[in-house]
Amino acid sequence: MTQEPTPRRARHLIDPDAPRRRPSREDVARLERVQRIVMSALVVTTIFHLSVGLVIGAFFIDDSERVAQVGLCLLGGAFGAIAVISAYLIHRRPITPTRAATAIAVGAVPAVVGLYVVYR
Repeated sequence: MTQEPTPRRARHLIDPDAPRRRPSREDVARLERVQRIVMSALVVTTIFHLSVGLVIGAFFIDDSERVAQVGLCLLGGAFGAIAVISAYLIHRRPITPTRAATAIAVGAVPAVVGLYVVYR
């Protein structure tokens, strides 16, 4: 009788004779860092889309409703600042006066552009 060779186990399957190694602290820290970067990118992008959408909505309101146009532009600026502050919070950075001023300056860009377009 011929002995059949043992079939080779595919590499993608779990091998009970060779369990996976436990992740090290560095591996976990690296994974958490990447997760924070991805989460902040998603949050900032989503909130900035909301901010720009409010500004675009202000453009399409009738010119007789100037107060509503300005209000939507200011809301867009506020949401832009919230987007930057949320990124700081996701990365566990304290909100200092310098960072708050940066958030307001970056968040105000859609509002300033919107006000320029509305008053043009």
